[in-house]
Amino acid sequence: MDNKQPKVINKSGTTKLTDEAVAAKEAKAEREFKGRRRDNRRNRRAAEEGKKEFDSVNISINRVSRTVAGGRRMRFQALVAVGDHKNRIGVGLAKGNDVTSAVQKAERRAKKNMITIKMQNDTIWHEVETKITGAHVLMKPAAPGTGIIAGGVVRSIIGLTGIKNLISKSLGSTNKANIAYAVIEGLRQQVPKDEWIGSKKAAKADKKEAK
Repeated sequence: MDNKQPKVINKSGTTKLTDEAVAAKEAKAEREFKGRRRDNRRNRRAAEEGKKEFDSVNISINRVSRTVAGGRRMRFQALVAVGDHKNRIGVGLAKGNDVTSAVQKAERRAKKNMITIKMQNDTIWHEVETKITGAHVLMKPAAPGTGIIAGGVVRSIIGLTGIKNLISKSLGSTNKANIAYAVIEGLRQQVPKDEWIGSKKAAKADKKEAK
């Protein structure tokens, strides 16, 4: 005897699937969907990691308060440095209702205020001394192999640049925000040797302007 189930024909003339065939088809579609969703998540994560151009370091996170009519209003203040480990660096200071929002705002400000450093191989071009309010920072170029000899704030900022050899000393206030801005100002003031007063190329440029 033939044990095959009779085929059921729909009104449109097509063959109707059995319950077992429908269940198998749905299970196969669900497996394919889960696998595709997992692959999409992996691809998205890899794309986000590939797009990450800058690294950031949280220098300090403080809780600050403000007195209002109803009492005290508590917020958080974040100081963040952002760099590409080459010649671009920035510092941002921002406040937020929670730590996450404060850090995100500080990162956006740091990226907006980034500067490009003029370096000599793995160090700075010349000695520089900068003052921002009470902060007083001294930075000197160093020979290869010296490393970064600096305090916490200066080390955190220089670590996000391509500078590998530096000697630094903080002489004034211990306010981390002012020290960070003093370091950025010192890096901004770097001038290549060709542009120094008295150099041959600078003298030639002055002669051309005079003519």
